[in-house]
Amino acid sequence: MQLSFDADVEEFRAEFSAFLDEHLPTAATTLERPRSVSHMPQWARDWQRLLFDSGWLLPAQPPEFGGRNATVLQTYVHLEELCRRRIYHSFNPQGVNIVAASLITFGSDEQKQQWAVPVLRGERTASLGMSEPSAGSDLASLRTRAVLDGDHFVVNGQKVWTSGAHDADFLLTFVRTDADAPKHKGISALIIPTDLPGVVRRPFADLCGQEHDDFNEVFFTDVEVPAENLVGPLNGGWGVANGSLGHERTMMWLGFADRIANSIGDFRPSTPLERDQLASTIMDYQALRLMGSVGLAKAARGEVDVASVSIPKLFGAEAEMRAAEHALTSMGPAGLVHPGTSGDYAHMNLDHYFASWFERYARSFSGTIAGGTSEIQRNIIAQQVLGLPRPPK
Repeated sequence: MQLSFDADVEEFRAEFSAFLDEHLPTAATTLERPRSVSHMPQWARDWQRLLFDSGWLLPAQPPEFGGRNATVLQTYVHLEELCRRRIYHSFNPQGVNIVAASLITFGSDEQKQQWAVPVLRGERTASLGMSEPSAGSDLASLRTRAVLDGDHFVVNGQKVWTSGAHDADFLLTFVRTDADAPKHKGISALIIPTDLPGVVRRPFADLCGQEHDDFNEVFFTDVEVPAENLVGPLNGGWGVANGSLGHERTMMWLGFADRIANSIGDFRPSTPLERDQLASTIMDYQALRLMGSVGLAKAARGEVDVASVSIPKLFGAEAEMRAAEHALTSMGPAGLVHPGTSGDYAHMNLDHYFASWFERYARSFSGTIAGGTSEIQRNIIAQQVLGLPRPPK
């Protein structure tokens, strides 16, 4: 089965493709590599601002938020063209795709203008403050407290694994505002600027040993956050959190498929076992495309369900990990070598051009965590798709 699109969708694709042909910056325009997912060199800000002003940043949004009210299928071909050319639309993907999108959905008009629009225009960067040392997959167990005191909240606690926090201008942070409520119902979402007194960000080394690259511990000590920075209703943060993760999971399968295709292109099979692994990877890729296409067709009809989101997310994350391992094995010692920066648009996809296959394999594990762990996805599928009972407590 292959997707086919109506003429208006293909016209949309052609218009975007022509825009990219005309406006893509060349590698010669910059030598500066972003340090994290919240650090944007000036060339990256300029590129994102151009996309925003042209309505190509988040096409499904209205023009005031960098889009053009695109349909689901038009949004898909937009992402497909970006993947095909291995281009990032933003080097602050969490800020644009999750934080700003969540503020557009749940924030007040003032919050949209003060916080979301500057992120979309590349003027500010943002990160997502969710995970804690004792609340990773089980977000509802978070302990960071926020106590309302007059016109501000006083925040105390800690976050961890906060990608890009050391370079972000603010965090969309989930905090406990009612210690007596059931754990899913006592959570709120706050916009916390990272320059407020009492906010301490401590980057730490990642799996590849690159210090101060992306991950952070973030500590809040008596941080006074204006009450106007509350996103959504007080104690209504669980709905905001689910919406934020929903933004992150939307069409996530397409990114997995793109990276699996990248693995297939770099395979160097020399044994029967490696040829079998290549064949398995190709089958995984085709299966993921088919599952994603079914979900996309449902979304186009307004029939988005758990099955069309969680199943491709789970399958895609683990298929990417397998593909990266097989590609690394087939390449032998060459898989440890950085590929360099050749190509006109080499800077546009830094994972591909600055990372060895060993690094890409190591980082592929993150796909089983970001956007909801594989274990959580299995629980969702078991209970909401298969109708299995919840395990006894």
